[in-house]
Amino acid sequence: MNAPSAQDAPPPPYRSRLRWIAVPAGAALAVGTWMTLTAVRADTGAPAAHGPAANITASTPPPPAAPSPVASPSPPAPLPAAKPVRVRVPAAGVDTSPVLALGLAADGTVQVPSVDQADRIGWYREGVTPGQTGPAVLIGHFDTAKGPAVLRDVARVRPGDTITVDRADGSTAVFTVRALQQVDKKHFPTQRVYGDTTRPELRVITCGGDLRAGHRPDNIILYADLSRTSGSRASGGPGPDPDDRP
Repeated sequence: MNAPSAQDAPPPPYRSRLRWIAVPAGAALAVGTWMTLTAVRADTGAPAAHGPAANITASTPPPPAAPSPVASPSPPAPLPAAKPVRVRVPAAGVDTSPVLALGLAADGTVQVPSVDQADRIGWYREGVTPGQTGPAVLIGHFDTAKGPAVLRDVARVRPGDTITVDRADGSTAVFTVRALQQVDKKHFPTQRVYGDTTRPELRVITCGGDLRAGHRPDNIILYADLSRTSGSRASGGPGPDPDDRP
Protein backbone atom coordinates (compact mmCIF):
# COMPACT_ATOMS: atom_id res chain seq x y z
CA MET A 1 0.00 0.00 0.00
CA ASN A 2 1.36 3.39 -0.95
CA ALA A 3 2.12 6.01 1.67
CA PRO A 4 -0.63 8.56 2.48
CA SER A 5 -0.43 11.76 0.48
CA ALA A 6 -1.49 15.29 1.38
CA GLN A 7 -3.09 15.44 -2.06
CA ASP A 8 -5.59 12.78 -1.05
CA ALA A 9 -7.83 14.59 1.43
CA PRO A 10 -10.35 17.41 1.89
CA PRO A 11 -8.86 20.63 3.22
CA PRO A 12 -9.53 22.06 6.66
CA PRO A 13 -11.94 25.01 6.87
CA TYR A 14 -11.10 28.29 5.18
CA ARG A 15 -10.98 30.19 8.46
CA SER A 16 -10.81 29.44 12.15
CA ARG A 17 -14.03 29.41 14.18
CA LEU A 18 -14.50 28.48 17.82
CA ARG A 19 -11.59 26.11 18.44
CA TRP A 20 -10.73 25.50 14.80
CA ILE A 21 -7.09 26.01 13.87
CA ALA A 22 -6.44 28.39 10.99
CA VAL A 23 -4.41 26.51 8.38
CA PRO A 24 -3.64 27.16 4.71
CA ALA A 25 -6.44 26.31 2.31
CA GLY A 26 -4.19 23.83 0.56
CA ALA A 27 -3.52 21.80 3.71
CA ALA A 28 -5.28 18.48 3.76
CA LEU A 29 -6.48 15.42 5.55
CA ALA A 30 -3.84 12.74 5.06
CA VAL A 31 -5.58 9.45 4.46
CA GLY A 32 -4.68 5.88 3.63
CA THR A 33 -4.31 4.72 0.06
CA TRP A 34 -7.76 3.17 -0.35
CA MET A 35 -9.73 5.82 1.50
CA THR A 36 -8.47 8.99 -0.13
CA LEU A 37 -9.98 12.45 0.26
CA THR A 38 -8.46 14.98 -2.09
CA ALA A 39 -7.34 18.44 -1.04
CA VAL A 40 -8.70 21.05 -3.43
CA ARG A 41 -10.21 24.48 -3.13
CA ALA A 42 -12.96 24.29 -5.73
CA ASP A 43 -16.62 24.42 -4.69
CA THR A 44 -18.63 22.66 -7.35
CA GLY A 45 -21.63 20.59 -6.50
CA ALA A 46 -21.88 18.17 -9.41
CA PRO A 47 -21.75 14.62 -8.08
CA ALA A 48 -19.59 12.17 -9.99
CA ALA A 49 -20.82 8.72 -10.96
CA HIS A 50 -18.48 5.72 -10.79
CA GLY A 51 -18.62 2.03 -9.91
CA PRO A 52 -21.53 0.60 -7.92
CA ALA A 53 -19.43 -0.61 -5.00
CA ALA A 54 -19.13 2.83 -3.44
CA ASN A 55 -21.68 4.93 -5.25
CA ILE A 56 -24.70 6.83 -4.03
CA THR A 57 -27.66 8.42 -5.73
CA ALA A 58 -27.20 12.04 -4.79
CA SER A 59 -27.94 15.58 -5.82
CA THR A 60 -26.17 18.81 -5.07
CA PRO A 61 -26.92 19.65 -1.42
CA PRO A 62 -28.14 23.12 -0.49
CA PRO A 63 -25.81 25.55 1.27
CA PRO A 64 -25.32 24.65 4.94
CA ALA A 65 -27.63 27.38 6.23
CA ALA A 66 -30.49 26.52 3.88
CA PRO A 67 -33.72 25.23 5.47
CA SER A 68 -33.80 21.45 5.59
CA PRO A 69 -36.86 19.66 4.17
CA VAL A 70 -36.36 16.73 6.56
CA ALA A 71 -35.13 18.44 9.73
CA SER A 72 -37.43 19.35 12.60
CA PRO A 73 -39.41 22.60 11.97
CA SER A 74 -38.43 23.66 15.50
CA PRO A 75 -34.81 22.57 15.85
CA PRO A 76 -33.50 21.91 19.35
CA ALA A 77 -31.20 24.32 21.12
CA PRO A 78 -27.48 23.79 20.53
CA LEU A 79 -25.59 21.72 23.08
CA PRO A 80 -22.42 22.75 24.92
CA ALA A 81 -19.10 21.18 24.00
CA ALA A 82 -18.72 17.48 24.82
CA LYS A 83 -16.62 14.87 23.07
CA PRO A 84 -18.41 12.25 20.95
CA VAL A 85 -18.00 8.72 22.31
CA ARG A 86 -20.28 6.61 20.09
CA VAL A 87 -21.70 6.97 16.58
CA ARG A 88 -24.70 5.07 15.21
CA VAL A 89 -25.89 5.16 11.61
CA PRO A 90 -28.60 2.45 11.53
CA ALA A 91 -29.19 2.64 7.78
CA ALA A 92 -25.53 1.82 7.16
CA GLY A 93 -25.23 -0.75 9.94
CA VAL A 94 -22.82 1.45 11.88
CA ASP A 95 -22.54 1.30 15.68
CA THR A 96 -19.01 2.15 16.73
CA SER A 97 -17.25 3.32 19.86
CA PRO A 98 -15.11 4.84 21.09
CA VAL A 99 -14.82 7.70 18.62
CA LEU A 100 -11.28 8.60 17.64
CA ALA A 101 -10.08 12.17 18.19
CA LEU A 102 -8.37 13.43 15.03
CA GLY A 103 -6.08 16.43 15.30
CA LEU A 104 -3.43 17.94 13.08
CA ALA A 105 -0.21 16.12 12.23
CA ALA A 106 3.19 17.80 12.31
CA ASP A 107 2.99 18.54 8.58
CA GLY A 108 -0.32 20.38 8.97
CA THR A 109 -2.47 17.58 7.62
CA VAL A 110 -5.38 16.19 9.59
CA GLN A 111 -5.04 12.82 11.26
CA VAL A 112 -7.33 10.02 10.12
CA PRO A 113 -8.10 6.54 11.43
CA SER A 114 -5.31 4.10 10.76
CA VAL A 115 -5.83 0.95 8.73
CA ASP A 116 -5.94 -1.00 11.99
CA GLN A 117 -8.73 1.35 13.17
CA ALA A 118 -10.81 1.01 10.01
CA ASP A 119 -13.81 -0.15 12.05
CA ARG A 120 -13.89 3.16 13.92
CA ILE A 121 -15.04 6.67 13.08
CA GLY A 122 -12.95 9.72 13.89
CA TRP A 123 -14.01 13.22 14.87
CA TYR A 124 -12.03 16.29 13.77
CA ARG A 125 -11.39 17.69 17.23
CA GLU A 126 -10.32 21.15 16.05
CA GLY A 127 -13.90 21.71 14.92
CA VAL A 128 -17.04 21.87 17.01
CA THR A 129 -18.33 18.85 18.87
CA PRO A 130 -21.50 17.23 17.48
CA GLY A 131 -24.47 19.20 18.80
CA GLN A 132 -22.70 22.55 19.03
CA THR A 133 -23.52 25.31 16.56
CA GLY A 134 -21.48 24.74 13.43
CA PRO A 135 -20.52 21.79 11.23
CA ALA A 136 -19.04 18.92 13.24
CA VAL A 137 -16.99 16.62 11.01
CA LEU A 138 -16.74 12.82 11.27
CA ILE A 139 -14.41 10.77 9.04
CA GLY A 140 -14.40 7.04 8.37
CA HIS A 141 -12.95 4.59 5.90
CA PHE A 142 -15.09 2.98 3.22
CA ASP A 143 -12.49 0.25 2.81
CA THR A 144 -8.76 -0.35 3.14
CA ALA A 145 -6.26 -2.78 1.67
CA LYS A 146 -7.48 -5.21 4.35
CA GLY A 147 -11.08 -5.11 3.18
CA PRO A 148 -14.40 -3.32 3.92
CA ALA A 149 -14.40 -0.73 6.69
CA VAL A 150 -16.86 1.07 8.98
CA LEU A 151 -18.66 3.05 6.24
CA ARG A 152 -18.79 0.25 3.68
CA ASP A 153 -22.60 0.52 3.49
CA VAL A 154 -22.84 4.30 3.27
CA ALA A 155 -24.74 3.95 -0.02
CA ARG A 156 -27.73 2.64 1.93
CA VAL A 157 -28.22 5.97 3.71
CA ARG A 158 -31.03 8.19 2.44
CA PRO A 159 -32.32 11.66 3.34
CA GLY A 160 -34.46 11.34 6.44
CA ASP A 161 -32.28 8.66 8.03
CA THR A 162 -30.73 9.41 11.40
CA ILE A 163 -27.20 9.61 12.77
CA THR A 164 -26.96 9.40 16.55
CA VAL A 165 -23.94 10.65 18.47
CA ASP A 166 -23.57 9.83 22.16
CA ARG A 167 -21.46 12.39 24.00
CA ALA A 168 -19.10 12.22 26.96
CA ASP A 169 -21.38 14.35 29.17
CA GLY A 170 -24.18 11.79 28.97
CA SER A 171 -26.19 13.62 26.34
CA THR A 172 -27.16 12.36 22.90
CA ALA A 173 -27.41 14.36 19.68
CA VAL A 174 -29.59 12.93 16.92
CA PHE A 175 -29.08 14.29 13.42
CA THR A 176 -31.36 13.83 10.41
CA VAL A 177 -29.68 13.38 7.05
CA ARG A 178 -30.58 16.22 4.71
CA ALA A 179 -28.53 15.31 1.65
CA LEU A 180 -25.80 13.07 0.31
CA GLN A 181 -23.22 14.09 -2.21
CA GLN A 182 -20.74 12.13 -4.28
CA VAL A 183 -18.16 14.42 -5.79
CA ASP A 184 -14.88 14.07 -7.61
CA LYS A 185 -12.05 14.90 -5.22
CA LYS A 186 -10.80 17.52 -7.63
CA HIS A 187 -13.99 19.46 -6.87
CA PHE A 188 -14.26 18.98 -3.13
CA PRO A 189 -16.85 21.50 -1.80
CA THR A 190 -14.67 22.93 0.94
CA GLN A 191 -16.85 25.88 1.89
CA ARG A 192 -20.02 23.80 1.88
CA VAL A 193 -18.47 21.23 4.19
CA TYR A 194 -16.52 23.44 6.57
CA GLY A 195 -18.19 26.85 6.26
CA ASP A 196 -19.89 28.46 9.25
CA THR A 197 -23.50 27.51 9.93
CA THR A 198 -26.14 29.13 12.13
CA ARG A 199 -27.28 25.84 13.65
CA PRO A 200 -25.76 22.51 14.72
CA GLU A 201 -24.95 20.37 11.70
CA LEU A 202 -22.97 17.23 10.99
CA ARG A 203 -20.79 16.08 8.10
CA VAL A 204 -19.74 12.47 7.60
CA ILE A 205 -17.00 12.02 5.01
CA THR A 206 -15.75 8.87 3.33
CA CYS A 207 -14.70 7.92 -0.18
CA GLY A 208 -16.33 6.32 -3.21
CA GLY A 209 -16.09 5.45 -6.88
CA ASP A 210 -14.24 2.64 -8.63
CA LEU A 211 -10.71 1.86 -7.50
CA ARG A 212 -8.09 3.42 -9.74
CA ALA A 213 -4.52 2.38 -9.01
CA GLY A 214 -5.42 1.73 -5.39
CA HIS A 215 -7.40 4.96 -4.91
CA ARG A 216 -11.08 5.83 -5.01
CA PRO A 217 -11.56 9.04 -7.02
CA ASP A 218 -14.58 10.49 -5.21
CA ASN A 219 -15.69 11.66 -1.80
CA ILE A 220 -19.08 10.78 -0.34
CA ILE A 221 -20.38 13.42 2.06
CA LEU A 222 -23.43 13.14 4.31
CA TYR A 223 -25.00 16.44 5.42
CA ALA A 224 -27.21 16.25 8.50
CA ASP A 225 -28.99 18.63 10.87
CA LEU A 226 -29.57 18.34 14.60
CA SER A 227 -33.16 17.15 15.06
CA ARG A 228 -33.37 16.18 18.73
CA THR A 229 -31.32 15.83 21.89
CA SER A 230 -31.56 13.94 25.14
CA GLY A 231 -29.57 13.37 28.29
CA SER A 232 -28.19 15.43 31.16
CA ARG A 233 -26.67 18.31 29.22
CA ALA A 234 -29.54 18.43 26.75
CA SER A 235 -31.92 19.31 29.56
CA GLY A 236 -29.89 22.18 30.91
CA GLY A 237 -27.13 22.78 33.40
CA PRO A 238 -23.58 23.99 32.92
CA GLY A 239 -21.59 22.44 30.12
CA PRO A 240 -17.95 21.44 30.09
CA ASP A 241 -15.18 23.93 29.59
CA PRO A 242 -15.22 24.86 25.88
CA ASP A 243 -11.44 24.62 25.90
CA ASP A 244 -11.59 21.01 27.11
CA ARG A 245 -9.57 19.22 24.44
CA PRO A 246 -9.24 15.50 23.78
